[in-house]
Amino acid sequence: MRPDPFMAALGLEVRHLAPGEAVVAGVVGESHLNLHGTAHGGFLYALADSAFALASNARGPAVALSCRMDYFRPATAGAWVEARAKEVNLSRRTATYQVEVVSEGKLVALFTGTVFRLGGDAFPGAGEGVPSGQNSGWEEEG
Repeated sequence: MRPDPFMAALGLEVRHLAPGEAVVAGVVGESHLNLHGTAHGGFLYALADSAFALASNARGPAVALSCRMDYFRPATAGAWVEARAKEVNLSRRTATYQVEVVSEGKLVALFTGTVFRLGGDAFPGAGEGVPSGQNSGWEEEG
């Protein structure tokens, strides 16, 4: 699987990956804060969208048709945040995913996204799963 430069720039890592599911996580850093001193909505959206993209493309190439996100509570600087994507509907041409963004055991935001499935093979290694806590294939090359 090819590294994702955008995820790397945000300090995000893949914690789990299997067909139809993914967990992406990271720490809310100083550069991720808004004017209130809490995690910027764009950072949380990027976190959720990354898990959504991985979960949906683990079955084969897919592109987003629609996405929405509801925010429930702030995430603070230094907090560990996880986006947990789960497939809730799969058909021949579309699939829908729900992504819970969680911090300190509480639901911070809920993302829902639908993809159009293009057909074809999943990216290499997607069907094998990434055990929880592993960041296999996503390390920066140097």
